[in-house]
Amino acid sequence: MADESTDQGDTGTSKKPEERWKDGDGDTNERKEEDTVEESEEETDDGDEDEDEEEDEPKLKYARMTSHLAPVYRNGDATSAFLVGGDKMIIGTHNGNIHVLSLPSFQPLRVYHAHTASTSSISISPFPPPLNNAVPEGVSRVVSQAQTPRGSPSVTSEASAASPRTPRVHLVPNTASNAIYIATSSIDGNVCVQSLVDAKDVQLRNFGRPVQAVALSPDYKNDRTYISGGLAGNLILTIGGKAGASQSTTTGTAAATASGWLGAIGLGGNTGKDSVLHSGEGTISTIKWSLSGRYVVWINEHGVKIMRSHLHLDTSDLESAWKRIGHVDRPQDKGWEEMAGVWKGRAEWIDERSLETDEDDKARENSVPSPATAKLKQQASKNSARIEKLVVGWGGTIWIINVHPGGVGVGKHVGERSLGKPEIIKILRMDCIISGLSLYTPTLLLVLAHISPDDDDEDEQPKGHKSKLSTASTSSEPRGGIRRRQNAKSPELRLIDLNSSQEVDTDTLTVSRYERLSATDYHLGVLPAARAAPASQSSRGTLEALAGMGSGMWNATINATTLLSSSASVHSNGSKGSDAKQSVASSARTKVGLRSPAAHPHIAVPGMKIFIQSPYDCILATKRDLSDHLSWLLDHEKNQEAWELIDEHPEVISLSPERLADIGPGVPDSVQGSDDFYDDASTVNSASKLINSAVEKEKRRVGELWIQQLIKAGDWIEAGKVCGKVLGTAQQWEEYVYTFVGAGKFDEITNYIPTTQLRPPLKSEIYEVILGHYAARNRPRIRDLLDQWPPDLFDIKSVTTVLENQLKYRDVREDSIEDGEIGRDWRIVMESLGKLHVSAGRSREALKCYIKLQDADMAMALIKEHHLVDAVADDIPGLIMLRVSKEQIRSAPIEELRDATEEAVQLLVDEAQHGLVSPQVVVSQLQEKNMTLYLFFYVSSLWKGDGIEEHQGESRERLVAESKSLVDDLADLAVHLFAMYDRDLLMDFLKSSTFYTFEKATQECEEKDYIPELVYLYSKTGQTKRALTLIIDRLRDVSQAIAFAKQQDDFELWNDLLDYSMDKPRFIRGLLEEVGTAINPIKLVRRIPEGLEIEGLKDGLGRMIKEYEIQHSISLGVARVLRGEVALAQTTLRSGQRKGVKFDVVRKKGQHIDVETSDVPTYASMSVDGAVSSKIAAKEFIENKDEPEPPEPGHCVGCRKPFSDWEGETLVGFACGHVFHLTHLLGLGDGEGEGNGREALVTPPEGGLDEYGEWSATHSVGAKVTHARLLRDRIKDGCPVCTSGREGLIQSALF
Repeated sequence: MADESTDQGDTGTSKKPEERWKDGDGDTNERKEEDTVEESEEETDDGDEDEDEEEDEPKLKYARMTSHLAPVYRNGDATSAFLVGGDKMIIGTHNGNIHVLSLPSFQPLRVYHAHTASTSSISISPFPPPLNNAVPEGVSRVVSQAQTPRGSPSVTSEASAASPRTPRVHLVPNTASNAIYIATSSIDGNVCVQSLVDAKDVQLRNFGRPVQAVALSPDYKNDRTYISGGLAGNLILTIGGKAGASQSTTTGTAAATASGWLGAIGLGGNTGKDSVLHSGEGTISTIKWSLSGRYVVWINEHGVKIMRSHLHLDTSDLESAWKRIGHVDRPQDKGWEEMAGVWKGRAEWIDERSLETDEDDKARENSVPSPATAKLKQQASKNSARIEKLVVGWGGTIWIINVHPGGVGVGKHVGERSLGKPEIIKILRMDCIISGLSLYTPTLLLVLAHISPDDDDEDEQPKGHKSKLSTASTSSEPRGGIRRRQNAKSPELRLIDLNSSQEVDTDTLTVSRYERLSATDYHLGVLPAARAAPASQSSRGTLEALAGMGSGMWNATINATTLLSSSASVHSNGSKGSDAKQSVASSARTKVGLRSPAAHPHIAVPGMKIFIQSPYDCILATKRDLSDHLSWLLDHEKNQEAWELIDEHPEVISLSPERLADIGPGVPDSVQGSDDFYDDASTVNSASKLINSAVEKEKRRVGELWIQQLIKAGDWIEAGKVCGKVLGTAQQWEEYVYTFVGAGKFDEITNYIPTTQLRPPLKSEIYEVILGHYAARNRPRIRDLLDQWPPDLFDIKSVTTVLENQLKYRDVREDSIEDGEIGRDWRIVMESLGKLHVSAGRSREALKCYIKLQDADMAMALIKEHHLVDAVADDIPGLIMLRVSKEQIRSAPIEELRDATEEAVQLLVDEAQHGLVSPQVVVSQLQEKNMTLYLFFYVSSLWKGDGIEEHQGESRERLVAESKSLVDDLADLAVHLFAMYDRDLLMDFLKSSTFYTFEKATQECEEKDYIPELVYLYSKTGQTKRALTLIIDRLRDVSQAIAFAKQQDDFELWNDLLDYSMDKPRFIRGLLEEVGTAINPIKLVRRIPEGLEIEGLKDGLGRMIKEYEIQHSISLGVARVLRGEVALAQTTLRSGQRKGVKFDVVRKKGQHIDVETSDVPTYASMSVDGAVSSKIAAKEFIENKDEPEPPEPGHCVGCRKPFSDWEGETLVGFACGHVFHLTHLLGLGDGEGEGNGREALVTPPEGGLDEYGEWSATHSVGAKVTHARLLRDRIKDGCPVCTSGREGLIQSALF
């Protein structure tokens, strides 16, 4: 470890405060924290403890990209400069070639020869280059094909394949991301600025000395400005210069060629302007323009300098352009004086908005922060949008600098205008030479470390040695100069926690020929994570959505079926450094006539990409994803965490094509042939099933590893729990259940065996073995298992046999004692047998088991569900006593016993309805057992109809009546039982039933001295005087005696009551008060003996007189109402009699002839004028009287025919408006028989001469009287139509 350094100031003086950072407690612009970077874990001398320490999971994974850069290393060339930005990778080589590649495909966009010696630095403008706008895929393909020549482009150097006058140029599409300028510097003294799109837009400037660094203005397209510097120590600002301008005198180069043909067209006149901004402090190794373009940082041998640029300046500050705002001196440690010009300083401006956070960032931020991190948080919360962050690594020292924007000063600097204020946040000391650095997350620093060799002879070459970075085309040795000793160490990529200044992660990189490389040979390029693009820019296919893969996989998921079955899947060896195998699947976006390789999966994933470039290698480092985390867990036997990861994130499998290929699919369902229209859908469904099957397969595999690990460790309990969690197939369960059974670990696995049927099913022997084990050793456990396991999991017959053998051959009896409990195991075995019999459909055997157990609930449930009353018909007392314990028999009250036997009794009552168990059978069995009380429960329930279940189409009233009828044969027994246990029910039975013997009933009541019942019986047998005597003598209830006398309505009985009551004042008063109008009150008063003192006599007489007055008043009121109703009816009658009946007649024209077609009449008799007989017409009216159509006005209600002026038959009309022909009216309601005497009504009237002497029909007085009499009798109720309507309404209201 390197010690901390305390020398951190500028040795010189400065007139302006913004030109330096001061060091001290006074007026200072610096807030620095200086630490030495240490390893995250302390080293110990004990080697055993080091071996026991748990290895931390790395944060990054690596892939070698060298094979993608084959054209770069052609002809033995090696890389010397490197830059990545946006979707571009730009590489400069020792031969002076510049390669521009497109990411992520690594397709060459342009290759040109810019220098004659090693390229020292690369800069692009703008940086980072903008991304292309989102356009539809079809449009981009058409544009690409339109701009791409039909022939296959060459990837060789343009200088070697083109003539000086007509250079052959590979056309680059003019898109937003391609519209950049590339500046390169070289130790040949030249700076070349080339447009990527326009090959003619090129500048070549020779500075006479090796140029180590160049930086293009972010707005180079408009201002044509760049800054360069090198071994001469001059920081040179170049402005202007037209395309093609060159001062190079070297021939055969790309610059000379460009100068020649540009001069030929008259564009070589303007050579631009050079200005020296700073000089005299040694070699300038690095120049970087800030991302905003406001600041420029450069590093020379004396330290780090920052100046304000000309961009984004206010008008008042234009003269402040290119003024230095601060610097920091190099450390004064040992070796810096000699190596300051050799060590290449590395500087990076950080875009904090593009930084990602990892899962440990929050934990680090929540820990005790250092002053630097606290300052970072404070500044970020205040003005993070305007502060620009710079990280500088030089030698073994790292500076983290915040550059604050300029403005008007405050405090002692009030009135002063600042161009910017750099502030050192943290200084770190490393034990290595820094070859590159950046920020990985807001709290993690990324450092590419070159480890210095231990041998002091390994010294860096002196500065200015031009051949030290170049390589020969045929040899790996340097071209000239002193050969390096091959003892350098492999570089390391480190992650440093800025809060604790400790290394969080360190990875040693395997780089080709690293033994001969120095710190300046390595380059670190970082592509920050792309910001979230709009949804329209990324089109996800159906298969991608199903598989959980994004469209950025570049053909890796084009065909999931091929991916899972092909050997051409993409594989990565992670950090081992081997070349990646590439998929040969063609891309739909390749150019015409070309077959481009697919992108490497590491560069295709989202997130930050870290490129480590050496002269012979290119390594890509990316953040480890879930799939990498899973691999690490499995490699380190963290099987539990691996399984939980797959369970929570199934996409860890589906997102990894190589893992899918390694796992291989399960057994997919066969896909039936279908029409072309459905082919895509079938492919998608098949691919989805394959992926899901692969996920489950891997999950099961990892789960088995977890179980095996626990079994190996002897943790059987946890292994059983894990089995229940991870095992999913019958084969797996069978294997591990037998493993546990073989080890005697039944308890550890039993609770987790599946309780539902698997597909394919688990063998029943598995369950039978476990049940057999517990049947012999732990019988309470088998009861629990039978409750948990459905019976379809095992063979019921086998388990039943095992349990029955326990009763036959084992010491399992009713009186055996287990754990202090008598008969525990016997009850368990019997209960288990009952359950198994029920499951097997043997309900009768199960009922026997439950009756033995006196399990009333199960027994009654079986009897009701399966109608098994006949199975217990021989033991009715046992059925009734199921819920009655011996203790209850001895001491329980009747109500408690009634409740206990209610269910069984009700069941017997209900079954008596169906005839399965007759009441005689129940009564005989209960009488044999002398169970009188329970016999009463049964008979009383039978009488009341308790337990009768209603069925469809049956009414409860009818069922109860039928149940009561069943007691008729047991009437005398019922009287006896009711007299013993329920007197109220006895009275109800005596009043309702007529099948009991009155003598026996009277005897029972006399024995029990039941007076009300005897009174009822005597009254039923005609012994009313005896009954009245009982009421008076025994009950002494005058009210009941009066009520009894009223009920019997016997004059002699009233005399007996009066005779009995005359010497009893209380009875006399009662008679006066309650007798009412039942007897003559005068007779009652006269029979009262004179001189008898009766308490309340006055009140009694008053009440009796009042009752008579009320009765008289009611009678008068009723008579008055009756007279009123009669008068009203008479008035209505008279009004109706006087009222005429209006009806219309049909008036026909003189020439009208009644002609109509009709069937041949079938009537037996016809009248003289052709009318239907009255009986037939009346019959038709009766048949049609229910028709909804009312009679029409002017029509006969009977025949429905209209009246005319020449009606020859008498018409009868009613006040309601209905009019009949007389014959039709009289024919209403006639029966089918003849001879009813109504034919006389239709007899033609007697004939006679009228006043003109002509013969005409006349009626005599006698005939008229007869007709009127018969007519009145016929229609005495009024209109038959209205009368029938009223009767219909009355009937509908009643029924």
